[in-house]
Amino acid sequence: MKTYCLEVTGDYACFTRPEMKVERVSYDVITPSAARAVFESILWKPAIRWHVRKVEVLKPIRWMSLRRNEVASVVSTRNVETAMKTGRGDLGLYIEDDRQQRAGLFLRDVAYRLHADLEFLRDKDKEGNARKYEEMFERRAAKGQCVNQPYLGCREFAAHFRLVENAAKEPAPIGMDEKLGYMLHDLDFTNPSDPQPKFFKAEVVGGVMLVPDLNHNTVRA
Repeated sequence: MKTYCLEVTGDYACFTRPEMKVERVSYDVITPSAARAVFESILWKPAIRWHVRKVEVLKPIRWMSLRRNEVASVVSTRNVETAMKTGRGDLGLYIEDDRQQRAGLFLRDVAYRLHADLEFLRDKDKEGNARKYEEMFERRAAKGQCVNQPYLGCREFAAHFRLVENAAKEPAPIGMDEKLGYMLHDLDFTNPSDPQPKFFKAEVVGGVMLVPDLNHNTVRA
C-alpha cells in the first residue's frame, strides 16, 4: 500500500455526532470516514480501498452556531418501488408542508492534512495492478480533478484540496493536545445488508490524530 497526503480546507464543516438525534453537533476534528470520503471523491474503484491513518490539524478549532431550514422526511423507498413497478405514483416532497428548523453547532475555517493508504484489491481486478490505480489518483489529485465535489461532513460544505507530495516540507500542525473521547471511525460493511458503526478513542497530540485500523482491537462497535 502507498500512502498519500491531501491538504483539505473549507469555510465550514460539520462532522455530525451520531448521539445527537435532533440538533447537529460536530466533532472537534474531521472523522476518518469523512476523510475517506474526500479521497474517494477523487478516485474510487471496486478494486481499491482507502485506509485513513493520520489527520493533522492545521488551524485552531473555531465554532459557530447556525439555524437552518431542513426537510423533515425522505422519499419512501416503498413508494419508489411501487412507482417503478406500476409506472405511476407521487414521489414529490413538498417543502412548505415538510419544512422544519434545526439548530447546529458547526466548525468554521478548517484545514487538515489527511494521510491515507491506497490498497489494491487484486481479487477485484485480476488483470490490473496497484501502480495503475496509484497513477490514476496522482494524476487526478495533482490536477484538482474529482468525480464529485469533496465536502466536509455535509454536502453543502464544499472542500478544497491539494495533493501534498512531500509532507516533510510542509508547515507543522498546530500545537494542539486534546482528548476527544469516542469518535466515529467508520461503518463496518462485513454484513453489507446491516453495516455497523465503529468507534475509537480519538486523541490529538501535537496537532496530530492517529487513526487505528478498523479491525484493531481498540476499535469498538
